[in-house]
Amino acid sequence: MTDRPNPAQLAPYDPAWPTVAERLLTDLRAAIAAIPGAATARYDHIGSTSVPGLAAKPFLDLQVRIFPLPDYDTLDAALEPLGFRRAQGSRPDSPGVTRDTPPPYVVVSVDDTVWEKRLYVHAGKSVILHIRRPDSPWGCQTVWFRDWLRTHSDDRLRYEATKRALAEQNIGKPDYDDYTRAKSVFFREMRPAFDWAQARG
Repeated sequence: MTDRPNPAQLAPYDPAWPTVAERLLTDLRAAIAAIPGAATARYDHIGSTSVPGLAAKPFLDLQVRIFPLPDYDTLDAALEPLGFRRAQGSRPDSPGVTRDTPPPYVVVSVDDTVWEKRLYVHAGKSVILHIRRPDSPWGCQTVWFRDWLRTHSDDRLRYEATKRALAEQNIGKPDYDDYTRAKSVFFREMRPAFDWAQARG
């Protein structure tokens, strides 16, 4: 036992998470309805809180995939009334703030802009909002990885065990950036899930 803080502390799965996420996504649909591309945008609850039974950091990860990717000023005007503000990252090199890092099994596109993103956090709720293009490989991965874990219990249990071990290693850290980077080791083993998603189109 330790009383040192753990920014990567996991919480048991909460059945209320999907309901809260769907309510927030509904608010987001209304808030960005007038932004170009909103009519065909995709809205998803992603991350560990979207997988029933999976322990998670108690932060809801939401995703909007929209093209063209709106600029920050446009998004600020739409999202600030909902309580969202631009995320800065804990460190200058915090992962996933302005762009995603290609996973090892994805061939990097000639169009490097597909990895760009916008990241927001909620000022009063534990919510992280990822805004990506519809053709973002990482944006697609978040959805198929979620669906894979929902239907493959063995990998869900392995992923939770990995997360618990990494959380223990992050006790006393100032943020969970190292935890986030270390999880990429697990993603390198997920080629079967990638092939499964490709086969499903």
